[in-house]
Amino acid sequence: MVTRVHSALIEGIDARPVEVEVDLDDRGLAKETVVGLPDAAVKESLDRVKAAMANAGYPFPPGKVLINLAPADVRKEGPMYDLPVAVGLLAAQGVLITQAGPGTGGVDPRTFVIAGELALDGRVRPIKGALAIADMARRRGFAGVIVPAGNASEAAVVGGIDVIGVSTLAEVVGVLSGALEIEPHPPVDVESLIASAEAPVDFADVRGQEGVKRAIVIAAAGSHNLVMVGPAGTGKTMMAKALPGILPPLSPTEAIETTRVYSAAGMLDSEQGIVAVRPVRSPHHTASAPAVVGGGIVPRPGEISLAHHGVLFLDELPEFPRPVLETLRQPLEDDVVTIARAAGTVRFPARFMLVAAMNPSHKGGASPGAAGQREMERYLGRLSGPLLDRIDIHVEAPSVKYEELRSGPVGVSSADMRAQVIRARAIARGRQGEDRTNARLTGRQLDRWAPLDQTAETLLGQAITELGLSARAYDKIRRVARTIADLDERHAGDETPLTSSHVAEAVGYRLLDRRV
Repeated sequence: MVTRVHSALIEGIDARPVEVEVDLDDRGLAKETVVGLPDAAVKESLDRVKAAMANAGYPFPPGKVLINLAPADVRKEGPMYDLPVAVGLLAAQGVLITQAGPGTGGVDPRTFVIAGELALDGRVRPIKGALAIADMARRRGFAGVIVPAGNASEAAVVGGIDVIGVSTLAEVVGVLSGALEIEPHPPVDVESLIASAEAPVDFADVRGQEGVKRAIVIAAAGSHNLVMVGPAGTGKTMMAKALPGILPPLSPTEAIETTRVYSAAGMLDSEQGIVAVRPVRSPHHTASAPAVVGGGIVPRPGEISLAHHGVLFLDELPEFPRPVLETLRQPLEDDVVTIARAAGTVRFPARFMLVAAMNPSHKGGASPGAAGQREMERYLGRLSGPLLDRIDIHVEAPSVKYEELRSGPVGVSSADMRAQVIRARAIARGRQGEDRTNARLTGRQLDRWAPLDQTAETLLGQAITELGLSARAYDKIRRVARTIADLDERHAGDETPLTSSHVAEAVGYRLLDRRV
């Protein structure tokens, strides 16, 4: 007799169904075999399952034990199969009835997807990818999922299915047999969690730098990439950390998409169960390309995917190895990163705002004289032109004057800046639709939604010629000018041409094009 239990495997940030088949034969010598392309962690699972069953008071079957993980042509990884294997072994021995019918009070495991890691004493430990597993179960018509209690909040984000969180193997047996009744985890109120989230830094705490704040408002309003250039100690890092506080709150859809990435990476807060604020990732400049972009023998999301719908902050930008920076070029254009391996291709979402900070030279400040200018040019030369082309806004963060340092907070606050951003984004959304910010407008859409008057056309033509800007920079300037016009609500109409003041300010944000 073959017993079947439903489980799943994680590919990227998505889940696929897996059948755990258990076949027992007591006519031969004791031997346990796991087939179906298991990795080392899956092969070792039988030792964990044996100990967990014994310590929980359940027998392990004698004779030959064959466990098949289907489909057999896809590699199975991780310890999430411990729990379904244990359930299959107990069911095959008759210890657990796998077809709960009317009056039994139990749960039919054929209608549930089961996943969890077992400790040697029978406790059930959290796993990666519970949200994706719950989503797959809902889409395929399962009644629910049985997952570790530490993953229950995460899985309940999906909604529409029963999520039963268990802490021990005995609880699983009790639920499936009807001896124990556990209420499904209540659905997670995603919108209330998002509404209660707060930003850690307020722009009112940043002394001076009102010009940089203006550039940051523009970047946030249009979802533009931004680089800040200035001496050490001018507040660049602090402003980058404050940036998420002026971005619009995550929508429920965005929150779930971001949570899927963190769930697949095993980095989700088990108590909250969802990423409620826009993430800010700040990798060190010694990080490798796979750490930043994603990859590894078993592909996992990198920093750019962990910054999905949030901010990727690269401090000391020129200190990052050039090969690492060049790997950002494709994700910045496509909002997705594709990792190809011999076993298959995995795609991770990567829609993020790139915010970078850098000093004018490796000494941390600007050096006077011709020698200092050459030193600055060598330092900036570490950045390639194609990468800078993909950054919409370059802004200078000057040294803060003593008078500004000793005065109290007098500048614009995060609340004021966020109000401007939300109004501008509402204007853009009404013109372009829900999912297209100004930073992602195509050339044809710019011709339609960002027409220039004659003076603006002339000014932009002069800037392109004199600064030697690329065709990509030409579109970047128009996108930024479109956002500036949205912030200036008088010029926010579909057919209202952008003026020379909008274009002039946008051209002014091509600082590094004039230096590199």
